[in-house]
Amino acid sequence: MQAGDLPLEERTIGKVLADRAARVGDRPFLRWQGQLTTYAQAESLSNRYANGFAALGIGHGDHVAVMMPNCPQFLWVIWGLGKLGAVAVPLNTAAKGDMLAYFIEHSDSTRLVIDAQWLDRLQAVAPGLTKLRECLVHSDSQDPLPDLPAGHSVRRLAQVVADDDTAPPTDRVRYDDTHLIMYTSGTTGPSKGVMCPHSQGLGIGRSIATDFGYQSDDVLYVCLPLFHANALWYSCCAALWADASIALSPRFSASAFWDELLQSGATQFNSLGAMTNIIMQLPPGPHERRHALRQCMVVPVQPTLYREIQQRYGVKLTSVFAMTENYAVTTFLPDDHPEKAGSAGAGREASRLRIVDDNGLALACGEVGEIQLMPLQPGSMMKGYYRMPQETEQAFADGWFRTGDRGWLDADGYLYFVDRKKEAIRRRGENISAYEVEMILSRHPAVLEAAAIAVPSELSEDEVMVYLVLRPGMQVTHQEIVRFADANMSHFMVPRFVEFIDALPKTATEKIEKYKLKQDAAARRDSLWDRDKAGIRLQR
Repeated sequence: MQAGDLPLEERTIGKVLADRAARVGDRPFLRWQGQLTTYAQAESLSNRYANGFAALGIGHGDHVAVMMPNCPQFLWVIWGLGKLGAVAVPLNTAAKGDMLAYFIEHSDSTRLVIDAQWLDRLQAVAPGLTKLRECLVHSDSQDPLPDLPAGHSVRRLAQVVADDDTAPPTDRVRYDDTHLIMYTSGTTGPSKGVMCPHSQGLGIGRSIATDFGYQSDDVLYVCLPLFHANALWYSCCAALWADASIALSPRFSASAFWDELLQSGATQFNSLGAMTNIIMQLPPGPHERRHALRQCMVVPVQPTLYREIQQRYGVKLTSVFAMTENYAVTTFLPDDHPEKAGSAGAGREASRLRIVDDNGLALACGEVGEIQLMPLQPGSMMKGYYRMPQETEQAFADGWFRTGDRGWLDADGYLYFVDRKKEAIRRRGENISAYEVEMILSRHPAVLEAAAIAVPSELSEDEVMVYLVLRPGMQVTHQEIVRFADANMSHFMVPRFVEFIDALPKTATEKIEKYKLKQDAAARRDSLWDRDKAGIRLQR
């Protein structure tokens, strides 16, 4: 076993941080706005938070919701809770109203750590919160804290962790204890709380650091939100396992992206969804080759993007197929053959994979169906959906996890993602990938972002509609978009409806909220620009 590796039974956040502090305590772990935090300091700070929480009576199995922006304190909070065996519930910072109340109530959280900027949201829903007892406010200001309804006490987080007690708390935590409840986006029903054991996120960090070859001198740039599994597990935990550093940014900013990369000396970053296209649309310049970058992980990726990123920036491209419920199911490695570009990699020693049809029957190589997996390593998946036994049972079929994603496998076991089953568009007998339509339209020089959705057809099945965000200062007509699509995709994929929009509705993790687009399209169906009404005929 290599230095820093730990067996499954010791994969808890407490044991991992203690090991790193003992072995590489002086090494920088966190870079944040010009300040460095070493591994030893990360251990001490998380201990201090754990002891402060314990003094409030928080203990093993207690649920604490966490609504904080990207900042060092986010890590000390959830890792301090983890050292007690308490369960942290990271909340999407866009949550408000009924959704915020649902997260807090459904998760059985008795306490909430919240940034002061969102206190007004909490006040709006507090009267209906029956389980929440205490609110801990993270704030740099000394402004008076607001009152909450009777039964909800309020105090400052800084006061809770003011005592300089950095001794490690008594460790009664097991690797299979729940560390996090992370809520899914809930696009097909109520958001599900994924119960994640300590071993899941730490195992992900271990596999990513190993498979992608992260070294102790690597600096992983993190601008995605920490409440999301990608930033927390695939960057922070990966850095932990490699004895490397993270350069934390408050958020993704296209205008600040390159400056932050260059100033931090970042050697790696992760990109999700539309973020990749936005980066590729940034003006070129000498900074693109002055960086220290050697890798970027892009999810998802297409062959043309694979080539362009490597040629333009001189970096190696990696990718994965993963969900909050599982792990890096497949990995596309830095030295995988270019002919496999566009795939999410292979399962290697992590998974058995199969592709099945709607009846659950296995499909042959090259055939598109639902991606199902069976983990080969214990402790690598969720424990189930919190308070949702039926949904947990439905997520599995004879031991196989049903991802709800469609894709296909090649003869070498490489996985190619097609789309979400619920986002697939079926038009006149043809299955259309919304992702493929979006990627092709994003190649148009005037288009910054694209989102494709299904609109019910008068005939049956679906019609294709796209929402487009144009690049600043660019103009293009509906007809030009259709002609571009007609020249670059199969005729049955060409959008019938085209709508220009200032900005796509997105979650904090840059995922497009397509249900909002579908609601908009349904409400304005008769006024949408329609290719058929415009009399445009397609090539065949």
